[in-house]
Amino acid sequence: MSKHHAIKVVQLTKQVQTQEGELTILKGVDMEVKPGQSVAIIGPSGSGKSTLLGLLAALDTPSSGEIWLDGSPLSGLDEEAKAALRKKKVSFVFQSFMLVDTLTALENVMLPAELAGIKDAKARALNMLERVGLSHRLHHLPKQLSGGEQQRVAIARAFICEPSVLFADEPTGNLDGGNAHRVADMLFALNKELGTTLVLVTHDNQLALRCERQFTMTEGELSETTSSAAAKDAVVEAAADEREVQALQEAAC
Repeated sequence: MSKHHAIKVVQLTKQVQTQEGELTILKGVDMEVKPGQSVAIIGPSGSGKSTLLGLLAALDTPSSGEIWLDGSPLSGLDEEAKAALRKKKVSFVFQSFMLVDTLTALENVMLPAELAGIKDAKARALNMLERVGLSHRLHHLPKQLSGGEQQRVAIARAFICEPSVLFADEPTGNLDGGNAHRVADMLFALNKELGTTLVLVTHDNQLALRCERQFTMTEGELSETTSSAAAKDAVVEAAADEREVQALQEAAC
C-alpha cells in the first residue's frame, strides 16, 4: 500500500452473533486518510463508530475487508504483532481519561515513554505537561485534578511518543463547555505541530467541524460529508469568542 495513506480501509465488515442471530455492525466500509489529516466520525449511538475505531486501532478483528495502518496491513497479524504495531505507531485519548490512579500526573505521562524504552522520558514528560499548562501539577494524583486537567494529562501522555496516528473517542464528552474548548484547542494544536494523523469519534458537531474532514456513520455505513469553509471558520471563531468571554469572567472574579 502507498505510504500516502495513514489509514486505508477496503470493504470492511463486522458481524457478531447475538441471541437473536447474526448482527451486522459494519457494512462494507471504505476509507482513506492521508498522514497528518484530522478526521471526525460522527453518528448516533449504536451506529458502529466505536466498533470502527477499535478495528482501525487493531484492537479488534474484522469479519472481512482489509485495513492498512500507517502503511502496515493488519490482516494476518497475531495479537502480539498488533500490540507491537500499536506501541510503535498509535496513541489514544478516551472520554474517561484512563489515567493510573496511583501515579502522579508526571508519572502518568512518562509511562508510555518508559515502556517504549525512551531514555529521556522524564524530560519529555515535563515538556509535554508544560505545553498543556500543567507544569504546576506535576506531582498531583488524578483524584487531585479537575476533569479538564485530567484530560490534559491524557493528551500529554498520548503525544509524548509522537505517534503516527492518534485515536480520540469522545475526548471532550465528560467536560463542561470551557474545559471542552481548552482540551480541544490543545488536541488540535499538538496534532498540527507534530503532524499526527487524528481520527476523532464524537457526538459534538462543532468539534467535528474543527477537523479537516467529516464522516457520518449511519447503521453501519460510512459516508463523507462536505462542510463549507465558512461553516468551519464560524465554529472556530465562536469557540474563540466563548473562551475570551470566559477568561474575562474569570479575571473579574
